[in-house]
Amino acid sequence: MRFDQRARQALRDAGVSPDAIQRAEQDLADAASDTAADVEAFFDGVDTVFSDMDQTHASADYPEHDLDYVDLFTHSDDVRGFVRFDTWGAYVEDARVLSDELVELTLGPTVNDRVRFARERAHLE
Repeated sequence: MRFDQRARQALRDAGVSPDAIQRAEQDLADAASDTAADVEAFFDGVDTVFSDMDQTHASADYPEHDLDYVDLFTHSDDVRGFVRFDTWGAYVEDARVLSDELVELTLGPTVNDRVRFARERAHLE
């Protein structure tokens, strides 16, 4: 369920039918599933990515990361999961495709930031 009980009641009070509310919630869930699939496809078969992540010990403006995997799932309209690099990983708390060349992941604890990723460094510049 995407809408909490107060939001559902407000929608019903505004004349939105329960079926329409349910369809809207399903549309949101479907969009999240599509986003998760698109982001995973972006990383599929890629060994190295570049990011705009601020790393303490990185000398490059757009550091390079050896990618092991990206594993995403959805919960209602949320996209969540895990990204694993060569020596470390981070929880994914949100994801979106920005273009054919860029995706953005909100990374959880250890990073706590939105990070853009590209297959080529030039797409971040």
